[in-house]
Amino acid sequence: MDLLLDVNVAIDVCTKRAGFYEVADYALAKCKQTGGRAWLYTGSVQTLEYVARAEIRQHMNQAGRDLTARQIEKLTRQMLKAFAADKYWLAALAEEGDVFDSEDPEDEQLVTALERFKHGDIFLLTRDERLLKLNDSRIISPQAYLNLEINSKSIDFIDLKTQQNSIRPQLEKNIHRVLNHGQYVMGPEVAELETKLAEYVGVKHCISASSGTDTLMIAMMALGIGAGDEVITTPFTFIATGEMIALLGAIPVFVDIDPRTYNIDPAKIEAAITLKTKAIMPVSLYGQCADFDAVNAIADKHGLPVIEDAAQSFGATYKGRKSCNLSTIGSTSFFPSKPLGAYGDGGALFTNDDALAKAMREIRAHGQERHYYHPRIGINGRLDTLQAAILLAKMEVFPQEVLARHRIAQQYDSLLMSAVVTPYIEKFNLSVYAQYTILVDDRATLQQKLKVIGVPTAVHYPIPLNLQPVFESLNKPEGSYPVSESIAKRVMSLPMSPYMSDSTIQQIAHAVLEQV
Repeated sequence: MDLLLDVNVAIDVCTKRAGFYEVADYALAKCKQTGGRAWLYTGSVQTLEYVARAEIRQHMNQAGRDLTARQIEKLTRQMLKAFAADKYWLAALAEEGDVFDSEDPEDEQLVTALERFKHGDIFLLTRDERLLKLNDSRIISPQAYLNLEINSKSIDFIDLKTQQNSIRPQLEKNIHRVLNHGQYVMGPEVAELETKLAEYVGVKHCISASSGTDTLMIAMMALGIGAGDEVITTPFTFIATGEMIALLGAIPVFVDIDPRTYNIDPAKIEAAITLKTKAIMPVSLYGQCADFDAVNAIADKHGLPVIEDAAQSFGATYKGRKSCNLSTIGSTSFFPSKPLGAYGDGGALFTNDDALAKAMREIRAHGQERHYYHPRIGINGRLDTLQAAILLAKMEVFPQEVLARHRIAQQYDSLLMSAVVTPYIEKFNLSVYAQYTILVDDRATLQQKLKVIGVPTAVHYPIPLNLQPVFESLNKPEGSYPVSESIAKRVMSLPMSPYMSDSTIQQIAHAVLEQV
């Protein structure tokens, strides 16, 4: 349960105000202990400084210390800076400035700001009697908050809030910049993001797009894949991989997976190649790259392009090279739950081929080479500028998050490897752990037991593509891909995000160990 601090409570704690300090300080400690966040409202900064300065001046006078106005100002700001160091700042929105009909505009701002939070997610902590008499269940005194029974924070399967809190100032700055210039489609942030993504991956060209699903279609369209063509891929993946092949009128040709990495088995690819094969599309599943040297060798032998479906592996490395720079075209997703996720859909394509880059840029914008001149069929596949602005903020912390994911996975491994099959990572790979996926028996029972004790889980993916009703016409019944079908019945993903605490990791691991 979060707390939005009224000025009076903040000053109580900052200045250790007699009669009020202890209960307010205990309230903040309780908030932190139960996993909540304490917020300061940016619209109250001037009042906060003014009141704190007056309080300090009074303290100094009572103590017989004669400080100059400049000394008091310096002391006040040092104190407020220290107090705010572990707090979060809630920006003031335009709506919250229209409060001059209120008896107390500043109080009205705080009450209005509460509307941004879902009911019950936050309290306004105050000693203001007028506010407390509003009979709003979200407004509470420090003593009443201490008397309230609050459960500890539940475990999120993917924790997006903590990351947002850590980069909130840059997020808000980037978003407001877009709102100010108003170029919501293909604004300057899009080009800036593409440059940074290309540099990160180590390729000549990055072409952003509207989703990781659209990027697969754009890649295949640029390669000229169409009706009757065959594209080799894996059946153990999200539907989008096979779906985009079929949507172009092409035929997905499935190849079974390696039983350890769950990625496509290169040893089985060549047998699936025919005169109709136009591309190979390996999936870098769960954050680990497929064996691209082996795949590329087969592709080169037969003159085929390779598209990496890297929706889950952006940030991973294969033999020291970044995912999305391992084949003809790399394709990734910025869906919110991905390692690098937007706050909506988004994706990107990567290539070192100038001609392919030109084609993909045109395809994503209705096949347009220049304004109103369309040499090819395309789609409306552009990335929104607001999503680019969000991703630019996230890119600043992404390298550290990749390392954190690796560290968390190692902790999981050390705790769980004696009881379940933990992820197998090839020695030449660095996984980004889009999911931390274990292999278990009697998955349904284990999931239910963990759910009861508050540990969320997920299954990626319970039904291989060959068994999906939409692909029934391919005549690949159960038993056609035994490894994929077996793995699909046993995989289970545990919570994973780069901001998980050691205690949370241990809590989850111990819960699994107790239930298997």
